[in-house]
Order: sequence, then structure tokens, then C-alpha cells
Amino acid sequence: MSDVFVSYKAEDRRRVKPLVDALEAEGYSVWWDEQIGGGAQWRHMIESELNAAKCVIVVWSKRSVGPEGTFVQDEATRAQERRVYVPVLLDNVHLPLGFGEMQALPLSGWKGGRSEPRFQAILSAVARLAGESSGEAISASGGTGLSRRNVIAGGSIAAVAVAAVGGYALFKPTSASAAGSIAVLPFANLSGDPSQAYFSDGIAEELRSALARLAGLKVVGRTSSEAVRNDDAETAAKKLGVGNILTGSVRQSPSTIRVSAQLIDGQSGIERWSQNYDRKPGDAIVIQTDIAENVARALSITLGGFEHEAITAGGTKNPEAQKLLLQALEATRRGDKDALQEGISLADAAIKLDPKYADAYANKALFTNWYASTYSDGLPELVRLRSDAMETAKVALRLAPKLANAHHALAEIYRVVLDVGPAIREYKIALQLAPASPAVLSDYAFILGALGNSTESIRLSDQAINLDPLSVNAYFVHFSALLAAHRFNEAVEFSQKLERTRPYLFNWPEIVATALVAQGKLAEAQAYLKRAPTDNYNRLVNEAVILAQTGKSKEVPAVIEKMRQSYGDAASYQYAEVYAQLGDKDRAFAALDRAWVIRDSGLLRVERDTYIDPLRSDPRYAALLRKMNFPA
Repeated sequence: MSDVFVSYKAEDRRRVKPLVDALEAEGYSVWWDEQIGGGAQWRHMIESELNAAKCVIVVWSKRSVGPEGTFVQDEATRAQERRVYVPVLLDNVHLPLGFGEMQALPLSGWKGGRSEPRFQAILSAVARLAGESSGEAISASGGTGLSRRNVIAGGSIAAVAVAAVGGYALFKPTSASAAGSIAVLPFANLSGDPSQAYFSDGIAEELRSALARLAGLKVVGRTSSEAVRNDDAETAAKKLGVGNILTGSVRQSPSTIRVSAQLIDGQSGIERWSQNYDRKPGDAIVIQTDIAENVARALSITLGGFEHEAITAGGTKNPEAQKLLLQALEATRRGDKDALQEGISLADAAIKLDPKYADAYANKALFTNWYASTYSDGLPELVRLRSDAMETAKVALRLAPKLANAHHALAEIYRVVLDVGPAIREYKIALQLAPASPAVLSDYAFILGALGNSTESIRLSDQAINLDPLSVNAYFVHFSALLAAHRFNEAVEFSQKLERTRPYLFNWPEIVATALVAQGKLAEAQAYLKRAPTDNYNRLVNEAVILAQTGKSKEVPAVIEKMRQSYGDAASYQYAEVYAQLGDKDRAFAALDRAWVIRDSGLLRVERDTYIDPLRSDPRYAALLRKMNFPA
């Protein structure tokens, strides 16, 4: 029996193979009809595999929805009857009658990256039906969409992003008027070379980033914008709750770059502004600035000196340096060790071409900090890389003091080393400079929630949802703020509603278990824990706490040892939680002291964590708080 059966039209085999390869790389066994040998009783084999598979992915395309796709439609019906149906869209098509109730997961244009949000959404759906992968491969995102080691060691909350079309229905955008809102869809790559897609996508992201710096303009984030890349302007605007859509295309040749851009009214579909640029390749940066300024004018945003400076802050005039940075950003979206090393090297190359390229320094700082928190080989390397990241971010700020990305990078580095006061200061500055940045909003909201400022955390997370309604980040931050505020029932209800209405935006069952344990609902908590990977540190902590609370303390050391084998010192804060629940205060405080030495970001929530409650009356707890010196 295979974990996953893939149903598709034979003519789409080449397009389906990257999905099969990615699922197998994640450790799942996959059956598709390429495995039928000569002379096999193929109808019987297909039916047998279809009936036995834990999960059935049905790939909808222009071919499979048409009259010639009846075999795929029959397989989809069988999958629905067995409740193992996961629909995937290769093309922007209307599903056959009877298959439209469940939102299909978009995969058009996907290049095979396992950490890309669209694949992660599919992986999350497969995990719920098929359970943990049976092989030894480790998910690029940690198995459930959260990078477990990254969360422990203090990596950016942005690392947990998973997106899927349809999330906008749960939290409709409300804070900005339609006229003052825009989504920049990925620009089409018309160069005839798929490897150049990074450049057309990068142009759109550069425009998105520039427009997000303009006060009064709501700019939808990258994740949501890319999720609707195949929709027409009116459909995309409706899904994202915006009044305007900026779209376009890029065609490159050795001698020319042609960029076409159109600003479209999202309600009427009428073009508000358009321009075609035919320039030499080195003029791409000038074109971007011109597009951003024309869009601002078309939306009646007056461009004074500050706004023009904001659009161009931290940039470069060297087109080759810009290309290298765009390649770096594309590479790091995969999130694995090799990808981050590649991103750092490409950012270095961009800096070598333009030593004053502040945005290259800022992104290198973010990449280095992410790498340090996730892949450092021991404490000395962790300390060295974090120091390198800090110095790199400070160089970016010396070059461009008003570059929001540099302040954001510095805030993230301060956060992971638990220097909370300076982190909050830098988040505030970054938000002032880029008020429409979902990444800044989510990361700032996350630290505020951990520190107990749930009101502000929820407000900022709602803004992030408003700006990037198809990304999981802000939903997770919203949940985390409720959890930190001890609003446990609300946190559970929020997660259940999200999973019920848009399941691909929910991927933290093991943390829902924490809220249930706090309410004494241990059986419900255990049901959620079974949905997480067996080596997930939050699952292990909750399992140990449940054992301690049900008179099975003798079984807890085995759980702690399993955590040590997987995480070593990186889970020091989690050991403290378990020891506190066991009543072993000496070991709990020893673990907390170690957590402080390695700057375990779990300490951010020590004042709000119910598992630490048994320690609060001990003088050593007050001493720890004084040492950490977190702001009130």
C-alpha cells in the first residue's frame, strides 16, 4: 500500500513528475501509473492502488477537466467517497461539477522547490491523511510547515509560511479603503528561458517592497500575491480585497529588456495606467523606480522628496549586482542549508560589485542569522555567525539609515540573542519606514505576544492578515498571542475554525495541545499530538507533561532523552518546562541557565508560560528575570 496515489492525465506526466519527486524526497511512498509494467493487468492494478492509498492527489489541468479526462474524474470520485481526496491545480481551470466544494491547491508554475509555500500546503494536506512520512527524509520545513529547530533556536517567524488560495474568506480585509490598496502580481517571464523566472518574479517583489514604504498605501504581501498569479485582475482583486492590481511581463535578450506594466482597477477591470519599456538590460532599475512612481501618482499619492527616497532606499545602480541579489532571494526561499549558503554567497557577490548596496547587506544579515539559528554546528559557530549578521546589518544601516529591511534584520538578530529592548526599538523603526510590510508586522507581533502584550500583538497580526491573507504567518501569530494571554479556549476555537474553513492555513496541532493541557483537556490534547511528527519538540514536551500529570512520571526521562537525541542543547528551555512540571526545580533552573547561555528564544515566553508556574515562587526565578532584563 502506498501513502499517496497520484491521479492525472497521461499527457501531463512531465508536469506531474516534480510533484512525485518532491513527495518521495519527503519520505512518502507514491504510486502513479508510470509504475505499471508491460503486460500488467493495469485496470486491476490502478483500482487496487487507488482503494489502498492513504491519500489521493488529483491533478486538475486543462486536459483532466475536459471530456478526455473522465478516468481522472472517476478516480477523483472514488477518492471523495473514501475521504482521502486532495485536489491540486496545474492550470487555472474550473473543476468539473461535484468537485468544487473543496478548495483546490494551486501549483501552476511551481519549479519543484520543497520549501515553497504552494508545495508546503500540499504537504500539509498529505500529512493529515497519510500521517508521517515513512522514509528517513526530513521535510525542508520541518515536517508540518514549522521549522522545529529554527523555532527553538530563534529563527524568523517568516520561516513558517505556508500559503493557499482561499484564506481571505476567514478574515476579510477591513482596515484600508479599496482605493488605497494594491496587489503586485508576479510579472510573466516571456524570455523563453524558465531559469530567468527569478528576474521577473524579483522585479515584482522589488516593486512590492518599494510601494510598501509609502504611507497610506496597503500593499498585499508576496505569498498572497503569488497564490493568485493565474487569476484575472478582477478575480485576484476580489480574493485579496484590494482596489488595484499591478501586473506585467518581462522579456530579456542579450541586447534588450522589455518590461510591460499595467495598473488595473480591481472592480471594473479598466486599465488605469500602462507603460511599455524597451531599454538596454542595465536600465531595469530605472524602470522599476519609474513604475513605482507612476503607480503612486495614479493612486493619487503625492510623491515628495521623502517618498522618492523611500522608493529607492538601499538600492543599487549596478544591474548585475541587482540580478545577483534577486537570485539570492529566490534561492533562499527553499530554506534548506545549501539554499541559505547559496544566498549568502550570492549576496556577497552583489556586495563585491557594489560595496554600497545596502539592501544586499541587509538581506545577507537576514540569511546569516537564519543560517546561524538553524544550522550552526555548536555554540562557537552560532555566536560567530550571529556576530557576523549583526555587523552586516549595521553596515546596511550606515549606508541607508532609512532602509526598513536593515532595521528589520537588526531587530531579528537582537531578538534571537534576547536583547529585547533594542529589538523592539528596531521593529518600531522598521514599521514606521515600511508600514505595509507583512513580514515586519508578523515578526513584531510575535515578540509582543510572547512578552504578554496580547492586545497590540493581535492588532498587528490582524494587520498582517489584512495585507497577506493567504499566508499562515499572521494566523499563527494571532493564535500565539491568544495562547500567551492565557485565552486558551479562544486560541483553540480560533485554530478549529481556521482548520474547518481553510485547513491548509493551519499547521500547529501540537501547540493547540498546549492550550488544551492548560484547560485540563488531556484526552483532546493527546488527539492533537498524534497529528504531529513523533520527534516534534512541542509534541514531546506536551507528552511528558501529560505523563507527569497522570501519575506516570517514571516514563518522562525516556521522553527527555528522545528530545536530547534530536535537539541537544537547542531544547534547553523545553527541558526546563518538563522538569518544572515534574517538580525537579534544580534541574529546571539548570536548564534555564543553559538556555540563557545559548540565548534560547524560548525564554521570551518564560513569564507567560504555564508550564513554568511551579518555579515562580523560587528566588532563582526572580534572579533569572533580573538577569534577562526584558522590558515590561
